[in-house]
Amino acid sequence: MRILGLDVGSKTVGIALSDELGWTAQGLKTLKINEEKSEFGFEEIGEIIKEYQVSQVVIGFPKNMNGTIGPRGEASKQFANEIEQRFSLPTVLWDERLTTMAAERVLLEADVSRKKRKKVIDKLAAVLILQGFLDSKN
Repeated sequence: MRILGLDVGSKTVGIALSDELGWTAQGLKTLKINEEKSEFGFEEIGEIIKEYQVSQVVIGFPKNMNGTIGPRGEASKQFANEIEQRFSLPTVLWDERLTTMAAERVLLEADVSRKKRKKVIDKLAAVLILQGFLDSKN
């Protein structure tokens, strides 16, 4: 069974998936959403869960640097609750402080253009979130 990793933003959701053994995370896609219109992409996430037989979902939990929970953290909690209710899957909120900056650094070091970075940064952040979770388990 695989584990799904999500980096939830207000406009996109980066999606990563573990291998069947739960050792490595691979980027799958970036899903466009619209928080203002309550369009969160749950239908497409449900298709991914079914297709890959996902058994658990890890969602990036953006805490403030002092450990407090801000509006984005609250949005991640709500997203996790919705995943649990819709798909009857356990979710884990994973501290994602600095993952987007780490993803940006990786892409800059790889000399990826700004335009291309924008397309893949959320997917890469989801990979870093999921890989961090997988590493903590193994």
